[in-house]
Amino acid sequence: MTYPARLRIFACMMYEGVLLFGLVFFASYIFDTLTQSRHGLMYHAPRQALLFVVIGLYFITSWKRKGQTLPMKTWNILLCDKSGNKPGTGQLILRYLLCWPIPLLGAAGIYWLSQSLGWASITMFIIVTPFLNFVYSWFDRDGLMLHDRWAGTRLINIAGKRS
Repeated sequence: MTYPARLRIFACMMYEGVLLFGLVFFASYIFDTLTQSRHGLMYHAPRQALLFVVIGLYFITSWKRKGQTLPMKTWNILLCDKSGNKPGTGQLILRYLLCWPIPLLGAAGIYWLSQSLGWASITMFIIVTPFLNFVYSWFDRDGLMLHDRWAGTRLINIAGKRS
């Protein structure tokens, strides 16, 4: 069982971001139509909760069906458990939930720094916080991200493909 290189995982994340843009746009459009909200700050908390659930459903159903999202299929990456089998639904939900705290803490830290220094432009660095999930992988013996280590999942190369 070989693991994909971080650069391939990064490329997969970039592709995933493009698809998520469309998903978030569509879900937000439906939300705005149903609630008749006039701008993004109306019903902010319910909108965020809905998007969290919609994105979660996208990932969990994709991983449950074939162990891959479309970008993962493109980059020949498969999600499995420690034994190389399909993860259970509980593991998939746990993986999704655990991938959020590190980037959110990073975003909170950047926001705090911006407010403390009075430099609003620092908040532009929030865009890099999803990649904080990679930091732990540099210290992990198998190169796993922390949420994969805790959820008992891993990303592997599909047989016959190289990293």
